Amino acid sequence: MPGTTFYQGHSDNVFAVAWSPDGRFIASGSRDNTVQVWNATTGTCSCIYNGHTHCLLAVAWSPDGQRIASGCTGGEVRVWRAFNGEEIIAYRGHRRFVRSIAWSPDGRSIVSGGDFGDSSIHVWDVATGQVVSIHDGQYRNFAVSWSPDGSRIAAGNFDGTVQVWEASSGHNTLVCDRQAGPVYTLDWSPDGRSIVSGGQDALVTVWDATTGSTLCAYDGHHGPVKTVGWSPEGSFIASGSDDTTIQVWQATTAKQSVTYEGHTRWVRTLDWSPTGEYIASASDSKVHVWRVHALP
Repeated sequence: MPGTTFYQGHSDNVFAVAWSPDGRFIASGSRDNTVQVWNATTGTCSCIYNGHTHCLLAVAWSPDGQRIASGCTGGEVRVWRAFNGEEIIAYRGHRRFVRSIAWSPDGRSIVSGGDFGDSSIHVWDVATGQVVSIHDGQYRNFAVSWSPDGSRIAAGNFDGTVQVWEASSGHNTLVCDRQAGPVYTLDWSPDGRSIVSGGQDALVTVWDATTGSTLCAYDGHHGPVKTVGWSPEGSFIASGSDDTTIQVWQATTAKQSVTYEGHTRWVRTLDWSPTGEYIASASDSKVHVWRVHALP
């Protein structure tokens, strides 16, 4: 099943893609130090944000679709208006790389995870830039994700664990079983009952978000898994790997449904469209958009 390259506006590798909540636009962050917002149907660029001076590693739309938060290797997170690039606030609480960011479901807070010399995870107020809580860890953080109800935050760590804590207090409530190698990526299920994670061991694991027990594991990849995403209706999971493929599989049985081939390098990032009809992904300077046909 061929992928369609809709956007080639970046001059260097793309490390992050994110669909707007209404499904009309995609934001992509690149090593060229820009975040570009483009029409998901036509590929027309709507806005280029040039506020960063370092490589972009993370982008996330606000729940209302009006703002974008972007994190870079310079240790800062910038929040700006999605369609004119006007900067709203810059958060500089991290010492080194900001590897991942996520908005709270109510749009009032952002969680950002540090990497390469900064093992802290910060929750901060978007309106003021003030820190709400800081979760200091011993290991690098590769991924953070907010639960759909806003009560918990999950993080994937270099030590091979998935840790969950209360968003309001920072109290650690759960540590999922250790994986063989770092956890590079994770995502909550839409109902908030499960967490999917992928990492160095090439496995994709689904965990019970209350008990930390393993629900199922997918072993279809032949290289480290760098990005995962749960379909909006919750039945499927997409995973991207160093083996250059995106694989979609059933969330409850780990049965493979489809494999997308077309990337020439390891898949760095992917995101489902809000309707579940498309998946956007990147492995180099191009962003691919794949149409997801009826899945078995």
